[in-house]
Amino acid sequence: MNPDAKQLWRAPRWALAVLLAVLGMLGPFSIDTYIPAFSGIAQSLGATPVEMQQTLSAYLFGFAFMCLFHGAISDSVGRRPVVLWGLAAFTLASAGCALSQSIGQLVFFRAMQGLTTGAGIVVARAVVRDMFAPAQAQQVMSQITIYFGVAPAVAPIIGGWLFVHLGWHSVFWFLTAVGVVLWIANYKLLPETLHLTHRQPLKVSNLLQGYWQLGLDPRFLLLALASGVPFNGMFLYVLSAPAFLGDHLALAPTQFFWFFVLSIGGIMGGAWVSGRMAGRLAPKQQIKYGFAVMLSIASINLAANLLFKAHVAWALFPIAIFAFGWAMMVPVVTLLVLDLHPERRGMASSLQAFIASSANGLVAGVIAPLVMHSTVLLAAVSLAMMCVGLLAWVYLRQRWPHIGRAEVHQLTEL
Repeated sequence: MNPDAKQLWRAPRWALAVLLAVLGMLGPFSIDTYIPAFSGIAQSLGATPVEMQQTLSAYLFGFAFMCLFHGAISDSVGRRPVVLWGLAAFTLASAGCALSQSIGQLVFFRAMQGLTTGAGIVVARAVVRDMFAPAQAQQVMSQITIYFGVAPAVAPIIGGWLFVHLGWHSVFWFLTAVGVVLWIANYKLLPETLHLTHRQPLKVSNLLQGYWQLGLDPRFLLLALASGVPFNGMFLYVLSAPAFLGDHLALAPTQFFWFFVLSIGGIMGGAWVSGRMAGRLAPKQQIKYGFAVMLSIASINLAANLLFKAHVAWALFPIAIFAFGWAMMVPVVTLLVLDLHPERRGMASSLQAFIASSANGLVAGVIAPLVMHSTVLLAAVSLAMMCVGLLAWVYLRQRWPHIGRAEVHQLTEL
């Protein structure tokens, strides 16, 4: 934690949470805004469904690759330069998407967007731990998740409206404008939170040593799997939205927002509960309750899809409840990851994001196209991915039972 934290940010704590949430939302916002325009983009550029799916996977793999470096670089040069350069590059990449005349160009500039948007979410996590002690950090992380949820809820509404009234190019011009606004806001408001004494040397040998240290730490890998893979149990439906919502549930592009509103509402609700439990319940209990919710609802969702034909009247609610359970536990797991190696919090955030994003890219490029034609397969794979995270957490607790066992009164005092 930065010893000068109180002097760096004198405004209310929630205001910093809003700034970091808006910064971190750029990644999912870049996905959810253009999904309603899939059909229009495919028709305009003569793209096949597989090629359109590549615009997602290129973005996600670009995001995953650069996530390896955003946090590590911020450990050396500071948080603020990485954020500002990332936002500037994202803005240019968004303009490139808007000007694309072929599916190849669009895939390229989507990859460029992915390479740049990770700076927001990766650095935002490190900033939280720079500025706050553990219990306060969990509360702020929960607030960030709540505010963060607003953007993906409204993104498909905005994207659908822009697509219907102004065409698909306008979606990417809108993202260009968002990049400009965020750059100005962070230039004026975001302080440098990494203390000079906490900076790491910007040397290849030092970076490799850090990656080696974290990559070989089984605790880090298991925690990253516990938070990142279950997210794909919900994200699978986001990636399959054109087929799931349009084909299976017969919703128009302008009606996709119902899915996003319910899902993001679940995330915001789970994050709110996580914030309320901070300092009152041991981290391991919060994680246990989150997994219990996800396991129960994912099993019910699979059974319902086996027994009944999916219908909009009920098919969206299990995903929202799943999101609730995930958001209950992920702020806690994220802080456990960051505190394993306090001197390399930026790098830890980078590697956590890399593992999660690699899984996202695999789901987008390989798994989603294979299962999106069947609601039963969607439900089954969603349950399977949740179980991967659950098994990682159970194994971690057996090998290192002290992790997540902080006393409640200790948490309250922080």
